[in-house]
Amino acid sequence: MTTLSKYLQTRILWLLLPPLWALFLFTIFWLYALPLPSLAYALAVCLVFSLPWLSLDFYYWRRRHLQLQSLAPVLQVDFHQLPQPRNQIDADWTELFLNVCQHKQQQLEETRQSNKQMQDYFITWGHQIKTPIAALRLQLQGEPLEQVQEIEQYVEMLLTYLHLEGQASDYVIRQCNLDEIVQQAVRHFAPQFIRRRLRLNYQPFEQTVLTDQRWLLFVLEQVLSNALKYTPEGGVIRVYGDGDTVVIADSGIGIRPEDLPRVFEKGFTGYNGRTERKSTGIGLYLSKQVCERLGHGITVTSRPGQGTLVRLDLSRGRRVVE
Repeated sequence: MTTLSKYLQTRILWLLLPPLWALFLFTIFWLYALPLPSLAYALAVCLVFSLPWLSLDFYYWRRRHLQLQSLAPVLQVDFHQLPQPRNQIDADWTELFLNVCQHKQQQLEETRQSNKQMQDYFITWGHQIKTPIAALRLQLQGEPLEQVQEIEQYVEMLLTYLHLEGQASDYVIRQCNLDEIVQQAVRHFAPQFIRRRLRLNYQPFEQTVLTDQRWLLFVLEQVLSNALKYTPEGGVIRVYGDGDTVVIADSGIGIRPEDLPRVFEKGFTGYNGRTERKSTGIGLYLSKQVCERLGHGITVTSRPGQGTLVRLDLSRGRRVVE
């Protein structure tokens, strides 16, 4: 619909008024037997004087319409950017708009404060729960200890999720010994390797990488945890380097091709996760988010029945040196 047609719709009553007046005058002239050419002359004079007024009104209406259209895609509009009210109705609409915006802003601030308090509570809880978990680790051995490790992992996932959702910026980017980080992640799962008779094929890393040690360790533990979950007893897990890329490959059950494009989605467990009931659908999502913030890359390839291969590309992205 053109701008002119929109204008005519808004001024429909005004446009109907002249024909009504013309009909009224025609009736008067006809009843009093006045010459109709005089009526035509009077109507022509009225039309001549009306056209400039309508043109000016259309000009101001169109300018206001375009101003509002240009502000429509803007998420935050300053009060001074709004067109000045031309009458009381415009002023009433402007005041209503400002009141709605202020109320919405107040609600958003209250929600933000509430979420911040809840986030702070869960972060505090997550750090406090680590103390009794550490005490349990000292008392338990064997399979019960693995359950404690799993609890630790879920607590760490919760804290990571809260940090990421809260846009926390506690990253410390520096040159780190890659072999030390990978070995720390492998040692964390050593009891499971032993109990389930899984063979670890580990090739030492001889380079340093620019990363955050704590967050990279979290990603490595998530990937290794998945490899352990879906690799049957007696299987093989390989950890080796390919340039600046850490490769973790397992001989597990693999991932279906239709599930591969969605493995990094929040809450997606896939066919294997639903069948085995071991997946939370959050580990790879968090790993992807952490890698994006560190400037690293993470990709997954897999074949059902043959295993899964995860590549952590530590050379990608922007680097910020501490």
